[in-house]
Amino acid sequence: MFIRYRLSITLSVIFATGLLWCIPVRTAQPGRPAHEILLDKCRKMETASIKGTYGIPICIASAEEGDVFRGEVYGIVGHPFKTVRDAISAPSNWCDMVSVHYNIKACTWSRSADQYFLTFYSGSKTYQSPEDAHQLEFDFRVIEHTSDYVNLLLTADEGPFGTKDYRIEFEAMPTEQGKTIAHFSYSYRTAFAARLAIKLYYQTIGYDKVGFTVIKTNEQGDRVYVSGTRGMIERNAVRYYLAVCAYLDTLPYPHNERFKQRINRWYDLTDRYRKQLFELNKADYLQCKKRERQNQIALQYQLS
Repeated sequence: MFIRYRLSITLSVIFATGLLWCIPVRTAQPGRPAHEILLDKCRKMETASIKGTYGIPICIASAEEGDVFRGEVYGIVGHPFKTVRDAISAPSNWCDMVSVHYNIKACTWSRSADQYFLTFYSGSKTYQSPEDAHQLEFDFRVIEHTSDYVNLLLTADEGPFGTKDYRIEFEAMPTEQGKTIAHFSYSYRTAFAARLAIKLYYQTIGYDKVGFTVIKTNEQGDRVYVSGTRGMIERNAVRYYLAVCAYLDTLPYPHNERFKQRINRWYDLTDRYRKQLFELNKADYLQCKKRERQNQIALQYQLS
């Protein structure tokens, strides 16, 4: 099983992109409570003089270490902590969150005794039936749930194309301003053949796909973004993080309007980072998700 790492983050502000960029530094912090580490990130972000052109202060870090790919997002969510905590603690809500992602064709949840399980149906960016998608079976656990801190964990042993040890973690705590600082972490292991295939893809067809971390500036003074596998994991981490934001942002709508509002909101949030996250035009995306929503409802009904 993938060992959990903590990152010490140095923040620097890139004004034009509207993001707070992170340089990850490996540090050992034995015995230090998780909520204290998260609070440090919050203080650094909230005291930054520039909140970002797009009004979404987030901090992104990634790493490729041997066969492990990992992406992390820290952000300030403009919702009270209790709203965030209660929303992310329910496994059924996670299916509504993650299914807005291009590559998630459906999601179902189930319960056995005191354990919850989520199944992600992962596939292409365009419409695909669940039967043709890859299934990832996640254990869903709420690790800690208090009045000022929540931490939950999703783990899957096996994935498609030889991937394994999937780990999705979300933790949050309140800020003094009545908002919430959130940390989303996404990682998995890959087989050697899969890593070669991924590298070949990004050297050919996917050569122009980039992530968020600025690795240098070119001779013209333009930013050069990380690409390859780190760019891939950063894009996925941000998409999942924005899926949580879109879910929270659309909770005030009547229940029967939330799905429509949610997919619109997620698309609009990701479109702010068009260089990294654009895949489909909005009309095609919305049509695809409406069809996949019906498949998800049917799958969940079969489990009832």
